[in-house]
Amino acid sequence: MPRSVPKVASRARRKKVLKMAKGYWGRRKNVLTVAKNAVDKALQYAYVGRKDKKPMYRQIWIVRINAAVRPHGMTYSTFMHKLKLNNIDINRKVLADLAANNPEAFDAIVNQVK
Repeated sequence: MPRSVPKVASRARRKKVLKMAKGYWGRRKNVLTVAKNAVDKALQYAYVGRKDKKPMYRQIWIVRINAAVRPHGMTYSTFMHKLKLNNIDINRKVLADLAANNPEAFDAIVNQVK
């Protein structure tokens, strides 16, 4: 029986790392050890970035809602408090979307809580 060599699998692993490092600058794109370190670090940044994205979106929604309720003589915090008092359960994502894309509907909500 012929001897088995793990050549194909190891080459595939190397190609996978170098493919992920495509577009990097200098030796980071074509030297395996440097590319491996760069790809590992990039994957760490990507993981952290996915976690950071969620609160950043919430901040954007809050800014948009605040900008939309200011012309009505209200602040964001008073608007959210009045929403809660009137038992209107609309989340910030939907409110920000209404404020940006459907101002008439948003104005109706603001007038309802005044």
